[in-house]
Amino acid sequence: MRVVRNLDSLEKALNKKRARKNKIDERVAKIIKAIREKGDDALCEYTKKFDKVKISARELRVSESEISAAFNELDSSIISAFKLAIDNVTKFYKKEAPKTTKRIKESNGKVLINRYIPLERVGVYVPAGTAPLVSTVYMAVIPAIVAGVKEIVLVSPPRKDKTLNPFILAMASLLKIKEIYRIGGAQAIASLGCGTKTIKKVDKIVGPGNEFVTEAKRQLFGEVDIDMLAGPSEVVILALRGANLDYILADLEAQMEHYRGMGIVVTNSRKIVKELKASKVEGFVLRVRNLDEGCAAVNRIAPEHLEIFSKKPSKILKKIKNAGAIFLGENTPTALGDYTAGPSHILPTAGTARFFSSLSASEFLKETHIISYTKKALQDEALVLEKIASLEGMTKHVESVKKRLAS
Repeated sequence: MRVVRNLDSLEKALNKKRARKNKIDERVAKIIKAIREKGDDALCEYTKKFDKVKISARELRVSESEISAAFNELDSSIISAFKLAIDNVTKFYKKEAPKTTKRIKESNGKVLINRYIPLERVGVYVPAGTAPLVSTVYMAVIPAIVAGVKEIVLVSPPRKDKTLNPFILAMASLLKIKEIYRIGGAQAIASLGCGTKTIKKVDKIVGPGNEFVTEAKRQLFGEVDIDMLAGPSEVVILALRGANLDYILADLEAQMEHYRGMGIVVTNSRKIVKELKASKVEGFVLRVRNLDEGCAAVNRIAPEHLEIFSKKPSKILKKIKNAGAIFLGENTPTALGDYTAGPSHILPTAGTARFFSSLSASEFLKETHIISYTKKALQDEALVLEKIASLEGMTKHVESVKKRLAS
């Protein structure tokens, strides 16, 4: 591992590692433009170009028989594992989901309501390039299901024989997702965001992906909603003196399995720094003088995953302000959050945990304000409204109120 002297040096190194490829925005913009203009034809062309798979527009959608057949490739132990993971995530989000309405009623008849309405249609991107991310299916879909979204569509890159990974299909089937398309990359995001003859436009796009997928989401944000601009994946381990070095190394190596994954250790232990420096594991180690300095470093990094290795990790929580997910104690590796704990593994990265949250059921709900006044309530606020509206020169706003009070 590379030892960095201070936080400024670490941030400089991280920014260099996170840097986007040159002109990726121009390449993605070209893809989105082609999808807008040529629709399904462009989708098929890009699938042939990037995935080396020749498909027709009629073959874009995965048939229900292909989805059902995926179970033939799974043994009972895999299905049981899938069901347990689904159960854990569902339990968490059912408790997390917000109430459907919030109502305020005043004595003069004024009524204010916050109404939560599920999005109608959501698209989920499931990467399958270097490895099929089966876990992304349930981590992205279940919060939407709990929120009440009725139409959920999956897109994922095809294999060379045109099929989708059977584990992805089986998981989708368990979650009763029937609309699935064999497309990947920026072109898949563009099809969800713009719509084509075959693929109906969605309201929101969620799910991780490479630089092209992320850039496509960025460019389409505003036409559709997105979860966040995530990637690459990262873990910060705050390891105090006496922390188990074997566990630290194991979790850093696990992080390296992610595409462009990054591992960072923040520690006040000279011994840990020395051992990590001599290791062959990639990543960075920052030595701090004490716990407060370590927590300040964590908050400035604002990591996707934070592991706290100390004898009493829960006491450190109050000092942590910025992190996507926090794992307390040496028996709680990040791998649990990736697969079985319950909260979604779709988390803010690259310092965005300072202002982004992890994926939640509430992200699939629209909040609509409902306002109802009696004449008495209108009269009670008319003078205040008139003063403020007049300051802004909005005389017709004032008149719209006065007419009601005069009638």
